Amino acid sequence: MVRNLIEIGERGGEGRLGILVAWIVVAAVGFASLVAPEPHMQFQHILRLLNTNVDGKRKIQYAMTEIKGVGPRYANVVIKKADVDLFKRAGELNSDELERIVSILQNPTQFKIPHWFLNRRKDITDGKNHQVVSNQVDAKLRDDLERLKKIRAHRGLRHFWGIRVRGQHTKTTGRRGKTVGVSV
Repeated sequence: MVRNLIEIGERGGEGRLGILVAWIVVAAVGFASLVAPEPHMQFQHILRLLNTNVDGKRKIQYAMTEIKGVGPRYANVVIKKADVDLFKRAGELNSDELERIVSILQNPTQFKIPHWFLNRRKDITDGKNHQVVSNQVDAKLRDDLERLKKIRAHRGLRHFWGIRVRGQHTKTTGRRGKTVGVSV
């Protein structure tokens, strides 16, 4: 079989020679894992998106989930709105595609992503819908907890005291970090 492919390649010219080499590799090894990178593209093993290191070897949908506030479904919607191939690796993206993705992540309502898809609906400060990503997640959570403590809400007090907030029992579990034992 390999001999026949070599004869076809010699008759076919240079265009078919590359395909011939690939088929010879497949015939010799038994499986096809030959991917030739385009010469003008540089593969980035680590990307920097929204103050987060993103693994370039993962597919873009799952690589974006390393950013706080971005889950797999939201990443899928953003990639589709940005017209980027879902099967690309994150390191294969060019700068234009990355800019489109970042702009959609930061301003989702301008790109017609529905408000029910966002993670911060009817914000207490301005009443608008937002998608909170990266460092904003921690800042908003801290602001919310400070507001709850300030107004002396039940949840705020439980956070302040460092005990369970959502109605769990506290007699026997959740004792780590506190004094445990019988006092004399």
